[in-house]
Amino acid sequence: MTSSSTTVATAPEAVATAPRPQRSTPPLRRTVPLRTRWQRDRSLVVMTLPALLLLGVFAYVPMAGNIIAWQDYSPYVGIAESPFVAWDNFARVLGSPAFLHAVRNTLVITGFQLVFYFPIPIALALLLNSVLTPAIRTTIQSIVYLPHFFSWVLVVTIFQQMFGGAGLVNQILTRNGWGSFDLMTNPDTFLLLITSQAIWKDAGWGIIIFLAALSTVDPALYEASVVDGANRWRRMWHITLPALRPVVVLLLILRLGDALTVGFEQLILQRGAVGAQVSEVIDTFVYYQGVINGDWGFATAAGLMKGVISLLLVLGANKLAHAFGEAGVYQRA
Repeated sequence: MTSSSTTVATAPEAVATAPRPQRSTPPLRRTVPLRTRWQRDRSLVVMTLPALLLLGVFAYVPMAGNIIAWQDYSPYVGIAESPFVAWDNFARVLGSPAFLHAVRNTLVITGFQLVFYFPIPIALALLLNSVLTPAIRTTIQSIVYLPHFFSWVLVVTIFQQMFGGAGLVNQILTRNGWGSFDLMTNPDTFLLLITSQAIWKDAGWGIIIFLAALSTVDPALYEASVVDGANRWRRMWHITLPALRPVVVLLLILRLGDALTVGFEQLILQRGAVGAQVSEVIDTFVYYQGVINGDWGFATAAGLMKGVISLLLVLGANKLAHAFGEAGVYQRA
């Protein structure tokens, strides 16, 4: 009993005198003085100054001109003398049936190209990465890259010579006694036409970033999967596609942010052939209202609304990417 009582009496004392584990304090960051950092990195800073200057002059300084969205602006009197009209230009934009029609056309083109154009570079990258030999891969890459460096004037001209009313395809059909068609002036097939042009011009260039992402995959993963009996489709599904997922999410976010910009040059070059009913988008609407018709405040308000909506699309898509565990365009520290 005495031994038991002693044990019970001393237990709380043992607990009380036991050393408590200390919390590990994060290491203090050493602050480098500004003068030291300048001496260390001044050559890099000087190298970036021309790029920052160009960015500031051509990207940020012109933003001050957005003030004319709240004015009845006239280039003959300037910004200082143009009358202030508050939010009247924005009200006119939202109440304009032509603007709403341009928005609808823009969203239809964006949605169609998001479904039928966006996956093409991914499929080409998978094909070049997993099927072909290096020699054939290099040859195909050189061929599919080339149209990216063509201007839209040249691309539209090539399609006109191939699929126009007097194009090569129609000549072949006519010689064989079949009916002819003019793809370049048919409003019903205009959506398919501009998507085909975008695929031919830029799909090859779009595979570069996907091939770069695939080059970071450890070859040991493929070797281990082969040992485990995984076939080609299983390796693509469980190794290749997960490696591409962060890049796909990033490009998808950027594409959504650019959803209201669907190719000004491409569309304005073909607007006269198919009519404004199917080819009018926000960019061409702003051009014709502002530059051609001289309604500068109205056109600036429409362009500013487009920029704000694009920013909201990027922020929303990036937030959605974070919800699914992806890094997105940016993430908080």
